[in-house]
Amino acid sequence: MSLSSTPLPYSFIVTRLRAAGCVFAEDEAELILSTAANAAELAAMVDRRTAGLPLEHVLGWAEFRGLRIAVDPGVFVPRRRTEFLVDQAVGLVRPADGPVVVVDLCCGSGALGAALAASLDRVELHSSDVEPAAVRCARRNVAGTGEVYEGDLFEPLPASLRGRVGILLANVPYVPSEDVELLPAEARVHEPRAALDGGGDGLDVLRRVTAEAPQWLAPGGHLLVETSERQAARAEETVARSGLTVRVVTSDELYATVVIGTRPGTGDGR
Repeated sequence: MSLSSTPLPYSFIVTRLRAAGCVFAEDEAELILSTAANAAELAAMVDRRTAGLPLEHVLGWAEFRGLRIAVDPGVFVPRRRTEFLVDQAVGLVRPADGPVVVVDLCCGSGALGAALAASLDRVELHSSDVEPAAVRCARRNVAGTGEVYEGDLFEPLPASLRGRVGILLANVPYVPSEDVELLPAEARVHEPRAALDGGGDGLDVLRRVTAEAPQWLAPGGHLLVETSERQAARAEETVARSGLTVRVVTSDELYATVVIGTRPGTGDGR
């Protein structure tokens, strides 16, 4: 839909979005206009956005590492900072080793696995999430690329993956429980709490992942988790206690912190 063909003028949409508190009202207006199929859908999308729904839920998609990822209502929206985690994973894979087994835990929309698979030649991708809505969404985003399982962390994964995983992505929730209510309403109201709440200190889910990760990683395989800057030291200690070799990498540009744990030994994660 062009800016000139809609009964809702571009300037009117921008004004409504700005009045609703949208900081990037002009950019959002253009995205909504380019996505709406007709005038009725346009009006409904503007109404949903001004009512406080995340832009990605209004559009039905989010851009993540150059991909258009479907994001349904009630599904965690992939953050741009998490592209840094995928960048790190790509850098750890040696193409000469052949296909790499990738597991994406707490996969949400499936954005991380989809983006990693799009960046590598050959991937055996397995993803899981406890939220049924996320599983349905992820299956659309990785269709033809990988399998998505519904269940808690490792529980639904095929036992045949034990000891074979080359890259284990775990974008676990890491917001301390008492801080969830301080999050913007877009996240607090419209995203599943299970995708945000990391327990008392924000590291509960990370502890559960690291307790089992060594059993699933291939020798030389890598676990990558995102955390906050203030939690980085404790997250590093948590990963190290599982017997993995640990390092922390950061991006000032994306305000991202990633903890990488590597299982000692050599292997190709095939």
